Amino acid sequence: MQIEQFIHYAIEEDIGSGDHSSLLSVPATAQGTAVLLVKDNGIIAGVEIAKQVFAAIDKNLQIEVLIQDGCAVQKGDIVFNVRGSVRSILMAERLTLNIMQRMSGIATTTNEYCQLIKGTKAVLLDTRKTTPNMRMLEKEAVKIGGASNHRFGLYDMIMLKDNHIDFAGGIANAINKARQYVKENNLSIKIEIETRSLDNVKEVLSIGGVDRIMFDNFTPEMVNEGVKLVGGKYETEASGNITKDNILSYAQTGVDFISVGALTHSVKSLDLSLKAKIE
Repeated sequence: MQIEQFIHYAIEEDIGSGDHSSLLSVPATAQGTAVLLVKDNGIIAGVEIAKQVFAAIDKNLQIEVLIQDGCAVQKGDIVFNVRGSVRSILMAERLTLNIMQRMSGIATTTNEYCQLIKGTKAVLLDTRKTTPNMRMLEKEAVKIGGASNHRFGLYDMIMLKDNHIDFAGGIANAINKARQYVKENNLSIKIEIETRSLDNVKEVLSIGGVDRIMFDNFTPEMVNEGVKLVGGKYETEASGNITKDNILSYAQTGVDFISVGALTHSVKSLDLSLKAKIE
């Protein structure tokens, strides 16, 4: 339902009172075919969403998928053909491209990071640094690219970050309040706490009661020490200032998870185009 609502509002935003350019230039009865052309190398994502967009515009449009989500593509590849009302195809064109270019860019970047830590135990995660109202699509693109999703929102995991800890009056208070809150509200969600130093890690270990300890802005050397301190008692996660250049160093520490905001907040869209196929 959330995807359907997103598509509905996106179509409404784009078309408004009508696609006047197509209405004046294309006969109502005109039928045609367009192809989704790849103009850059990467990982394709958003094919299944594109099918829903076309169906929402015109249920009579026929889509022939040639390349599925998650497949590697090269410049010149054709992902799918869409045939039917030319007016309908043109109305769906920009929304389809906006979604697929964004999702494919995320999937491509994610896959690049995944390849860099292949062979280690570390699981790559995304963050909540997403585009408002497009989080579901962007997190799906992360999975298509080969990584896993962190919490989807504020409701499906407790994450005690620096501000929560400071406002709560320290690590001990934050953890105790979190445990009490989960119990009182009968919640089945994990508790993660952010640490800013190895001393913080030691304090968390002395208190207990969490599921995961995050090492925030630690160097790989500090993460390695933190993993040793935790000793497998809790899940561990490295986060902050992690790039393609240093992610392998973090993964080699034995940390369980590595979260990277760059998977969604600053990716370059994959260059795609919807082109008329003249027959």
